Amino acid sequence: MKTLTVDGADLAWESDRAVLAGVTVTARPGEILAITGTSGAGKTTLLSAMAGLLRPTAGQVLVDGEPLADRDHAVKLGVVLIPQDNGLAAILTAAENISVAVIATGGTPAEARRRTAEALEPLGLSGQANQLIEELSGGQQQRTAIARGLALRGDVLLADEITSELDAANRQRVIELLRAEAARGAAVVFATHDPEAAASCDRELHLADGEAIWARP
Repeated sequence: MKTLTVDGADLAWESDRAVLAGVTVTARPGEILAITGTSGAGKTTLLSAMAGLLRPTAGQVLVDGEPLADRDHAVKLGVVLIPQDNGLAAILTAAENISVAVIATGGTPAEARRRTAEALEPLGLSGQANQLIEELSGGQQQRTAIARGLALRGDVLLADEITSELDAANRQRVIELLRAEAARGAAVVFATHDPEAAASCDRELHLADGEAIWARP
């Protein structure tokens, strides 16, 4: 499995003002790292840089010491992102969204079918496998996006506010699934505004006023 490192990174969506400055953090195999902070603190910005979607204006992001170039490069290095907005294709079913992603990352059709079923079942979505995304509730869509991310079996798993639409029982189940990913050896990064969810993680990096401060190193 792989280690993801952000080394002295300044991160900005606009060139004139940094959202975060001088961020240094390492996501290690077998651990869940919580990224916390209020809305607008930069959680999504940091995960976007980790996923290869945002290039630092200073510093760098590395996977096992290899500088991350872009999102395609991140995918090749096994970095999986579960985005806050789900990123699901509305014209596909829940199962198709997952299977297409597995095949796109090198899985065979048979593997895609198996991994899709295995990912949907623990999230209580087996009965919705053949429903279109637009037919699902917000919580079901979020769980489908989580299932897709888990089915890809990345070396690094980035999860952005993935429990925000879920009830208490499903939140706990998702945290257990993230823990299982870490136990498998993945480096898991979980951005959340939920203190209880953050407390279940191994370490916590808190974002505030454009800086990253260790709440629990």
